[in-house]
Amino acid sequence: MCGVSALLLADPSQAAVGELLESLGLLQHRGQDAAGIVTCGHKGRLFQCKGNGLVRDVFTPQRLMALTGNMGVGHVRYPTAGTPADSEAQPFYVNSPYGIVMAHNGNLTNDSELRHFLDYDAHRHINTDSDSELLLNIFANNLQKTGKFRINEQDIFSAVESLYSECHGAYAVTAMLAGFGLIGFRDTHGIRPLVFGRRKSLSGKGYDYMFASESVVLDALDFTDIEDVQPGEVIIVSKSAVTRRRLVVENTIAPCIFEY
Repeated sequence: MCGVSALLLADPSQAAVGELLESLGLLQHRGQDAAGIVTCGHKGRLFQCKGNGLVRDVFTPQRLMALTGNMGVGHVRYPTAGTPADSEAQPFYVNSPYGIVMAHNGNLTNDSELRHFLDYDAHRHINTDSDSELLLNIFANNLQKTGKFRINEQDIFSAVESLYSECHGAYAVTAMLAGFGLIGFRDTHGIRPLVFGRRKSLSGKGYDYMFASESVVLDALDFTDIEDVQPGEVIIVSKSAVTRRRLVVENTIAPCIFEY
């Protein structure tokens, strides 16, 4: 069981890192082995800090100051797959296509099959034993197939829809596309939790949006309109709009007994 979060602030002059840090502190009970934050700043540049240890140990004041930008993704890890190596701390990142960051809570059951496909067919290098890196690269490979210079929401929906048919198991995901926005989605059986909410921006213009594994995070940070991301649903938060679609509706919803 891991904890994930993601935040996009309406005011581009504000920094997301402070509240992302607070979110990971509130989710610390979900994972104590590693923690990480990746933020997105000016012109889509990404800044990251992650490593093994508790939230209070990984994020020093000096490291936090370097995490600029008004949106980002956070993760606390409890290793149920892979190894406790420092390299498996999340969020994970791939530069192609478009610069994608992903944080994942869950387990894939067909990881051997996916690893073979990514190596022999997609020709994507996998650097760790983590199934989360597999999930990220499946998503990236699906987006790569568009061949576009810039993608849109429909391209993302199509990529996740393909991922649903390829990746078996449990996953609650927060992701970030450099310079574009945030994505949140859950597996089709709703095994792992993910909530979504918004609040009025302190600037008075627009709304801030947040995803997290537990609603306690959004409550503590004064978010409202809090709801579950539905099983098989994808929510995309860009700089200009929120777009959502439930791509798969299963007859059986099977939340993890340890989560509810």
